[in-house]
Amino acid sequence: MSTTESGQVTGTKDKDYNIIWFVEACLANALRLETYIADAERDGDSELADFFRRAQGESRKGAEQGKELLAARLK
Repeated sequence: MSTTESGQVTGTKDKDYNIIWFVEACLANALRLETYIADAERDGDSELADFFRRAQGESRKGAEQGKELLAARLK
């Protein structure tokens, strides 16, 4: 069995699958960071909460950019 898939098994080219994976990872990270923000706020650590908010914003941005790229490539 080959170590590279390239779409024969899944029906999705690796490059498209990679974008899909990236978007999912960004969205999952944004959700996870919501918990981290709440934990920091509960402990009164606004500096850490703000840090996680910025990271969450970057994750959302990555997800949006990935979705736009994927949509353009799947047309």
